[in-house]
Amino acid sequence: MALDFSGQNLRGRNFKGQDLAGANFSYADIRGANFTNANLTGANFSYAKAGLQRRWAIFLVLVSWLLSGLSGLLWAVNGYLVSLIFNSRLENQIIGWTVLIVLIGFFFLTIRQGLAAGLGAGAFAGAFTVAFAVAFAVAVAGAFAGAFAFAVAGAVAFAVAGTFAVAGAFAIAGAFAVVGTLFSIYISWQAIKGDQKHSLVRNIAIAFAATGGTSFRGANLTNADFTQATLKSTDFRNTILICSRWHQAKMLDRVRPGSTYLQNSQVRQLLVTGEGQDKNFDRETLRGINLQAANLADTSFIGADLSEANLQDADLSRAKLKQIQLDGTDLTGATLTGAFIEDWGITNTTKLHGVRCEYVFMRLPTKEDPDPLRKPDNKQEVFPDGDFANFIKPIFDTLDLYHNQGVDPRAVAIAFKNLAENHPEAELEIVAMEKRGDDKILLRAKTAAGSDKSQLSAEYFDDYNQLKALSQSQQLLLVEKDKRIISLENMVDTALKQPKFYTQGDTNMSDISGINIEGSSNVSGIAGNNSIANLGTISGNVSIALNQLPDATDAEKPGIKELLSQLQDAIVQSTYLSEEDKAEALEQVNTLAEAGKTPQESTKQKTAKTAITMLKGIFTGLPAVASLVEAGNKLLPAISKLFGLG
Repeated sequence: MALDFSGQNLRGRNFKGQDLAGANFSYADIRGANFTNANLTGANFSYAKAGLQRRWAIFLVLVSWLLSGLSGLLWAVNGYLVSLIFNSRLENQIIGWTVLIVLIGFFFLTIRQGLAAGLGAGAFAGAFTVAFAVAFAVAVAGAFAGAFAFAVAGAVAFAVAGTFAVAGAFAIAGAFAVVGTLFSIYISWQAIKGDQKHSLVRNIAIAFAATGGTSFRGANLTNADFTQATLKSTDFRNTILICSRWHQAKMLDRVRPGSTYLQNSQVRQLLVTGEGQDKNFDRETLRGINLQAANLADTSFIGADLSEANLQDADLSRAKLKQIQLDGTDLTGATLTGAFIEDWGITNTTKLHGVRCEYVFMRLPTKEDPDPLRKPDNKQEVFPDGDFANFIKPIFDTLDLYHNQGVDPRAVAIAFKNLAENHPEAELEIVAMEKRGDDKILLRAKTAAGSDKSQLSAEYFDDYNQLKALSQSQQLLLVEKDKRIISLENMVDTALKQPKFYTQGDTNMSDISGINIEGSSNVSGIAGNNSIANLGTISGNVSIALNQLPDATDAEKPGIKELLSQLQDAIVQSTYLSEEDKAEALEQVNTLAEAGKTPQESTKQKTAKTAITMLKGIFTGLPAVASLVEAGNKLLPAISKLFGLG
């Protein structure tokens, strides 16, 4: 059972290295408590009060008072050196002018570029500026309000003493003490406000102010809750902050963050408020950050790492997510409508359940290419509820069959069919084909969990190489009337002519004719349910392709255009073909029309031969009296002859 420390006084308690997973520290006083290397997974620190105990606060006040006094003294010394300008001796005047020039350069560089740059111009001046600025910053960052008064008083006392000194040299020294003090106050105030130019002062001050404060150094704070907790002077160096919650946390800017995401002021603001609209977090390392329900609309995360982050119910509308890393990220219920997801890094551990998304853009537009590639392509169409995750989720557990030498589409089809039938337990489904180079192709198939891909690959290629060695007539004997093999053969042949495309839908070998190829307009023999539902559209596409062919020069001798038009009419009017077979047959006519426009004779003949073979397979088995059979017996030989096939 998780321990309950809620509301207790735990000031100065030592929990170092303890297992406190799920413990309740809500409303507890944990000032000065030591949680170094503790396991605080899922712990509740909501409304807890962290920071310094009173004795440490008093100690810091004394130290800051001493530092401010030292700073005032050193500025007075600097003023004395400048006063040597008025000395009668030349060597002293040179010293005075040199110090003055160095100080002017130091002031200018420090204001414009920060204290680190200023130190290069005047190390001596920088030393006491750091001393006072740190003292002032410590007072603001860690101690109670009275520390500010003590910090200023120390330096001002020296300034006043010097100003009212009788000797002129001491008057100049006192004046410089005042100027130096005011300058140090300015630098320290800018540092506390978060000005990156003065981060050196801020980092030193916060590190000093956190001494003796609550320490979570090296602790595991995964899923810990710091909602509305007070966290000044708290050490978070080397902590695990995966999905820790910081909503409305107080003084998060006064913690010692180390190298965690808390070191970024803009990130801290986002964590506390949940408002990040139109902000820029490009290339930030935000692994494990908790942005649940945050407003991130129009925000840019280009190249950022949000792996293992909690983005549940976050609004990422129109967000720029190019090359973002999302390994193990939880996007459950997030809104992604209008987001730009070019090359985003989702994995099989990215949670996309319940993502709300009407449309996305696949790339960031540029001046050279302003098209953002909207999906769905139809601007009047949106993703139905729940469909985006299915559309975008990558498939990982696949058998990759890479063919790198003279691909034989028919041998591929037969070998894959044999593999699927021999290993039904593997549940092979073709999910993608990619053309690689001029004559190489990658066939990617999804497999059941635990399938031995090495064995499957070896068996497939053994069979494929044997089939490839057979003559075409021997291969045809194996194909016979199996439409599944013919469909897959034609699909591979089409893939070799396309730069790249993927399959979606039912890709099970028990019904390869149900495969739908995305990204190809003339995939032969692959109809699927969408093709059946759009038979009129397919026929219209065929007509468009035919109209692009030249008319016959001799009215007595019809050309390819006329013969294919007659074949199209015969297919559409057939009463013996199913709607599925009609769609498949029309796809072959479309392939022949496209082949008619191909200038390369070898490619044209190969494509035409495959399409005609498939048409013969579709017509086989129809009644001999069917008008389509008569048309096929008449038209197909004439079409073959026009394509130079005999």
